[in-house]
Amino acid sequence: MNTTNAGKTQQFVPIKEIRNGIVVMKDGNYRGVLICSAINFGLKSADEQHAIILGFQNFLNTIDFSIQIVINSRKMDLRPYLTFLEEKAPEQSSELMRIQLREYVEFIRSFADQTNIMTKSFYIVVPYSPRASAARAISFLRQDSAATKDAANATSFEEDRAQLEQRLSLVAAGLAGTGVRAVPLGTEETIELFYRSFNPGELENPIRLEA
Repeated sequence: MNTTNAGKTQQFVPIKEIRNGIVVMKDGNYRGVLICSAINFGLKSADEQHAIILGFQNFLNTIDFSIQIVINSRKMDLRPYLTFLEEKAPEQSSELMRIQLREYVEFIRSFADQTNIMTKSFYIVVPYSPRASAARAISFLRQDSAATKDAANATSFEEDRAQLEQRLSLVAAGLAGTGVRAVPLGTEETIELFYRSFNPGELENPIRLEA
């Protein structure tokens, strides 16, 4: 990979770092990401559908900040599943079972080659814009030592993180009323999500996390 081109590309990525599951943007704002379960709305009865819609309306009315709903579609990677089945073939008790398992593996592999089997993931991105206190601003204006500024930065991050986590909890509780389960992503999961988003051509390649 050309490191020069990679460096130029990173200039257009608005993310500064991902720490403790929190996305720190280059402009100083924060983002938290919730992964959400899916519900099959079409299979619900009319009363259940009405209850879900009403619950979602109530959820939107309880929040006083914006959210972003993201749907991520990607081709399902069946290779681990097929490898698992192939490893199980020698363990079968009869030759007939081994033959049937091998035929099933070949059927799935052929079907996957001819059809794009897609999987969808649902996310909600929750923003938070920190408001620096006057004391914190004065601290940065003074010629404090590097250790003092690092301590102030750490304290600031933990305070802002607590505020963002409150928002994430509020969103998760609101979605629970519609039957949707929402869980915050951790650091590695968030890195993977953004890596896949910014590198759509590498969906089948393993993610390499740099120290």
